[in-house]
Amino acid sequence: MATYAAIPAIGQALLGLLKQSCPKPEFANASFELYQANNFKKPMEEGISLFLYRVTPSTARRNLPGRVDAKGRRFRRPLALDLHYLLTPWARTAAQQHKLLGWALRFLEDNSSIPANVLNHFGLQGTDPFLPDESVTLVFDPLGIQDFLNVWEVGKPNLQVSATYLVRLIAIDSTVVEEEHPPVGERDVRQGRPGES
Repeated sequence: MATYAAIPAIGQALLGLLKQSCPKPEFANASFELYQANNFKKPMEEGISLFLYRVTPSTARRNLPGRVDAKGRRFRRPLALDLHYLLTPWARTAAQQHKLLGWALRFLEDNSSIPANVLNHFGLQGTDPFLPDESVTLVFDPLGIQDFLNVWEVGKPNLQVSATYLVRLIAIDSTVVEEEHPPVGERDVRQGRPGES
């Protein structure tokens, strides 16, 4: 199960894969950046931004069992999450922007399952937030027009063509040990009237 560093690792991995595979020289000047709301006021000239606009409890993974370590300690249940991203291409011309979007959509569809070694490679230096057998799934998840406009409130008045993605199957591990009590050995059931001992 992943550590809390999984959240930044996923965004960095998506951008790292896009940057590494970006066709040259067609998109030679493209940048690939994680965005916060204030970045939309002064966006990049050309490239792809990734904006984490929502985090929700996972609809696919609920009630996962807690991890048991080598000493037999059981930890609290992991927190299962889905991450919602807005992917936006930027360019000086609409044609270049649309080409960049088309390429990114095709690339992400072809690489929709991302294994732990890729997530850990592009993640924060000195951390491996994912165990070797873990992976995440990337799903192209278009929003309705009103929801899309609500997300783009951060970028007004510069509304741009964008795509929304859902990253599923993230389980953030707990470091809190569950206290285990010994099993009941004997039951003492006494019958009598109220007030009698």
